[in-house]
Amino acid sequence: MEKNERSTTIPGKEKEVDIINIKGIEDIGYVQPDSILLNSLAPEENTQCQHGLYFQDGERRVDYILTYHIKKPSSSRSNRQSSRFTDNAFTRSLRRGTARLGRPPPPQPRVVPEVASQDHSMDYHEDDKRYRREEFEGNLRDMGLELEKDEDTKTPGVGFVKIHAPWHVLCREAEFMKLKMPTKKVYEVKQCSGVGAKINTLVNKATEPLHPNVEENRAQNVKHLSYAFSREKQHLFDLSDRDSFFDSKTRASIVFEVLKRTKCTKAKYSMGITSLLGSGVYTAAYPLHDGDVDGENVEPNDRKLLYEEWASYSVFYKYQPIGLVRKYFGEKIGLYFAWLGLYTQMLIPASLVGVIVFLYGCATVDNNIPSMEICHPRNNITMCPLCDRACNYWKLKEACGTARASHLFDNPATVFFSIFMALWAAMFMEHWKRRQMRLNYEWDLTGFEEEEEELKDHPRAEYELCVMQKSLKKEHKTQKPTEIAEEPTNKWKQTVQSAMAGLKLTEKEKLTCRDRLPAYMTNIVMMLLMIGVTFAIVFGVILYRISITAALHMSNNPTTRSNVRLMVKTTAAIINLVVILILDEVYGAVARWLTVLEVPKTDKSFEERLIFKTFILKFVNAFTPIIYIAFFRGRLVGRPGSYLYVFESYRMEECAHGGCLMELCIQLSITMLGKQLIQNNLFEIGIPKLKKLIRYIKSKRRTFQEEEREKKLQRYETDHFLEPFAGLTPEYMEMIIQFGFVTLFVASFPLAPLFALLNNIIEIRLDAKKFVAELRRPVAARAKDIGIWYNLLRGVAKVAVIINAFVISFTSDFIPRLVYQYMYSPDGSMHGFVNHTMSYFNVSDFQDGKEPMDPHHLGYQVEMCRYKDYREPPWSNTPYVVSKEFWAVLAARLAFVIVFQNVVMLMSDIVDWLIPDIPKDISLQIHKEKILMVELFMKEEQGKMQFIDSMTPCDGKERNNHAPVARSRSIPHTYSHTHANNF
Repeated sequence: MEKNERSTTIPGKEKEVDIINIKGIEDIGYVQPDSILLNSLAPEENTQCQHGLYFQDGERRVDYILTYHIKKPSSSRSNRQSSRFTDNAFTRSLRRGTARLGRPPPPQPRVVPEVASQDHSMDYHEDDKRYRREEFEGNLRDMGLELEKDEDTKTPGVGFVKIHAPWHVLCREAEFMKLKMPTKKVYEVKQCSGVGAKINTLVNKATEPLHPNVEENRAQNVKHLSYAFSREKQHLFDLSDRDSFFDSKTRASIVFEVLKRTKCTKAKYSMGITSLLGSGVYTAAYPLHDGDVDGENVEPNDRKLLYEEWASYSVFYKYQPIGLVRKYFGEKIGLYFAWLGLYTQMLIPASLVGVIVFLYGCATVDNNIPSMEICHPRNNITMCPLCDRACNYWKLKEACGTARASHLFDNPATVFFSIFMALWAAMFMEHWKRRQMRLNYEWDLTGFEEEEEELKDHPRAEYELCVMQKSLKKEHKTQKPTEIAEEPTNKWKQTVQSAMAGLKLTEKEKLTCRDRLPAYMTNIVMMLLMIGVTFAIVFGVILYRISITAALHMSNNPTTRSNVRLMVKTTAAIINLVVILILDEVYGAVARWLTVLEVPKTDKSFEERLIFKTFILKFVNAFTPIIYIAFFRGRLVGRPGSYLYVFESYRMEECAHGGCLMELCIQLSITMLGKQLIQNNLFEIGIPKLKKLIRYIKSKRRTFQEEEREKKLQRYETDHFLEPFAGLTPEYMEMIIQFGFVTLFVASFPLAPLFALLNNIIEIRLDAKKFVAELRRPVAARAKDIGIWYNLLRGVAKVAVIINAFVISFTSDFIPRLVYQYMYSPDGSMHGFVNHTMSYFNVSDFQDGKEPMDPHHLGYQVEMCRYKDYREPPWSNTPYVVSKEFWAVLAARLAFVIVFQNVVMLMSDIVDWLIPDIPKDISLQIHKEKILMVELFMKEEQGKMQFIDSMTPCDGKERNNHAPVARSRSIPHTYSHTHANNF
């Protein structure tokens, strides 16, 4: 036998040990010597190996990393641990290999029991974890993966398992996963002609400075025909460079699929990689980044290019390199950033129109007749007190500032803007569907539904565990009590083994609704409880506003009393913001806990249930204070002399004379800007950096010398200190909530699209930098759409039409102004509108103890005061009863809601109908691909027939008999090389 000697260092010994690699042993199951715990090799190892991107041989690329916790052995135990390791790794691998050859295996060492007895300081749980790791890694090797361990790193307490997928494993798994790969066949992509081509050329020249300097973003005139990879049809693919045929993103996703399928079954429960991570057997699992993003002598790589052309704030004005993002992170993350980029682009016209509406309000405020009447110096209208006892009578002209500010957001242009934003939302949804279809074509995702259906049924590890526990309980109940009493341990082991033998139990058994009933009840109760907590906090803020208003009115400081409303509104809005930020984090954790209780069967089901619960809780949390101000405040007040009280002492709030729209705008702006600035930006920047710093400090070896600390970490060590990828749910959620702010109450805050645009310009680069530099590289996931998020967007857009109709009709004074102008105004103008909307109250009708303490505050005795409402005067036959004007205005409001809602939704449906979901050129290209694919296989079939004709006898009868059989046979290997160029 040939021998290849290499020197390496076994941890725990300071001398080098020769390891003999017997040629051919790895073919029978012997683990390669590199899979033994390795230290750094000779100083002449290549640069790529030093950076940790390759195995110690410098040739095999690291496709995936598993990390686990280790305890540093003391010097007195070094030799024993090294000997134990050699037995565990070398002997076990040799035994597996010799067993396949039919040779008697060497005696098996008693690993876990003897270790526990010889080394009393070693915890039993650590031995159990190591035993599970050894079994799991052995199963991975049986699946064809190659492993290499490294425990002697600059990261104390952490061991690393490097995983490499050889070529045959990549081919096998790519075929199982039905990965579409580019074939040798190329075709020309049809370009626009005539006027369209000229327009495209001009647009491309004008926007050329906005395009990132990456190859993937440039328009291609030719495209490779893609086909699901097949080992039998390898001749169709260009395999001249096998190292680059499967890129790093694809290799990592293939290894991840193998990890998900591999089980550890000899423990008490069958455990996959998810369960092993959850139980602490492994502490992390992640693919490696391609290299560093900055520093001296950094080799060019996709990560560095993304950092420079995408994650830098200096390129905020450029388009995103979506093609490169997809190539590096996968389709699912690529679709998120493509959606975010399109959403941000669509906010540009919405922002321009919103600014125009706001400027229109500013330009017409001096010509607004109602605000001019309120601010007129000769206005002698005496208003009723705003609170009991502490508040005094006041003049209407004191509300001049509020009335003028309300006109900025409550003017006829806001109605137009509400209609525009409803159509904008419909245009955005249609534009995204077309963009999504174009990306599906460019990324070869057409026909992906079948793969999704197959992957959808793959059960989660937690689901399998619950089903197995259910089976164990059933078998345990069927046993006789006497048998259980005799040998409980052995019987339990038999039950476990029988359950393991039928662990394909997910096909026979499943969790029923009865099994999940406690979880469902818990979900309902907890969701209602959390929503109740939100309502209770909003009610508490209401009480705060009422009590603080009364307290400030009792102040002797005139400045304080004059600014009571502004102070109370602002502080209450800030309190609401702080509560919303805190509850957002709480509700996110509660939603995940409730979803875990349900034990969904698949990852897709788990994600959708989690998204739904999180959206409900966070939506209610963010919009409940705003909905209260928009639709309930000022409507449950009562009237002077008969106010509505809470707890018999707190009088319900009233709106300012200019209406509640101004207060709604203040609450909306503070909540939206606060969430975007604090939660979306500061939290996203600060928290990952803080966690990274804490993790680095905890893992820092304090006994190292300073020069050793400064040494460059391996790639897998550097990535270990990065924050784990937690999914796209938080990213989508913050954007969906922002979309709600932009569309739901846009009638009260036309500047919302502008602030959303400014936030998203920063958000894109912030998220990009986080994904490239702050997070571990996520496993690439294929997806052809954004999933449930699209349905949530459509739902929010539909609800926005209804809410804006109610805001315009009930919260603003738009409808009362129209009714007065066309029904009650003597000259068809707005003169007299303010007086028309106010009723009279006789101060002698105050309840005992509710009148002002200083009735002569204005310098004269007040007999009549005014309040905003449509009620009969005290001298009428039915005093203080709602007047006929009230019913006329209410009828007009309801009619406006019905007309507005139906007209806007009809217009949205027309937009949806006019714009096709699939662009015409993409539809033609997809059809062309299908034709080319048919032609490709027809040529292949003809080539097979020609080859068969050349190999069979000339007798036509015999050839005809063999022809049907030959068609069903696979092509010989020699044919692949002979006829590969025919295509």
